[in-house]
Amino acid sequence: MLFNTYEPWKFAFSSASDDLSNLGNGESVDDFAKSKKWGIIGVPFDSTCSYHHGSRYGPTIIREASFGFEQYNSTFEKILDGEFYDCGDLNVVHGNCSKTCDALEDSVNELIESGIKPIIIGGEHSVSIGPIKALAKLEESKDLSNITVIHLDSHRDIIDEYIGEKDSHATIMKRVHDLNPKELIQIGIRSFSLEEKEFVEEQDNISSFLAKDLYDSFEILLEKFDSIEGKVYVSIDMDAFDPAFAPSVGNPTPNGLHPVDVENIFDALASNEKIDVIGFDLVEVASDRLGDVTAVLAAKMIYDFLTLFA
Repeated sequence: MLFNTYEPWKFAFSSASDDLSNLGNGESVDDFAKSKKWGIIGVPFDSTCSYHHGSRYGPTIIREASFGFEQYNSTFEKILDGEFYDCGDLNVVHGNCSKTCDALEDSVNELIESGIKPIIIGGEHSVSIGPIKALAKLEESKDLSNITVIHLDSHRDIIDEYIGEKDSHATIMKRVHDLNPKELIQIGIRSFSLEEKEFVEEQDNISSFLAKDLYDSFEILLEKFDSIEGKVYVSIDMDAFDPAFAPSVGNPTPNGLHPVDVENIFDALASNEKIDVIGFDLVEVASDRLGDVTAVLAAKMIYDFLTLFA
């Protein structure tokens, strides 16, 4: 790389990723959970989108926006100097959600073999199943029974089929729940069907924190984080934020979270020494315009996450 140039196709401050194969050292599942090495994969896929298309451009504009931040993170008073790599974009199969997610699962497996945890930049929310399946297969149980999934979203995304499709942005958390998570914690929810409401109420491993309830008391959520133990996967749909902060998403919904809310969530997770965050995805930035405010916020969330967990 030439002096005084930058690579906008890679996330700011990332390390060179020319050869990750030499990083693997035969780590156990527990060793992997403790790893602080991360690898970014962009997934430019939005073929099941039901409202606002454009999240296939998310990985590109989020990376570009990441260069607007200093390496010193003033929010957490830490320098972003951890070990993380940007591995580029997945070769997606446009129009085929299942094949795209299978390919992503294979790619995440390659990261895991090198002792690197996945950060997925979407793309639509359906792609989250790729890394989650790969991480589940690491477990002796081959499911999520030892993994807590934290899901930030305005929607539950837990209907079994959407317009006849089981693999969809609207069904992603049902597919996750099919893998028997230790607990699914849904945060910022404010739009769901009666069918989804009834399903969630029947489950003993789903906790809900509606956006309207968090307005009254955010402390109830922070108390919940104190009780979590073991492995954790975090999935953020950008429509969890209020459209005032993130208008360019697949399905914007009023009365959402404030960016400071998510910073506080990250801080609470980082402060809990009983957990190991093993994967992260951020999805549904639906814009092709450089400098889009939603992309800037998304880049800030990834930047904050890396500052605390890399």
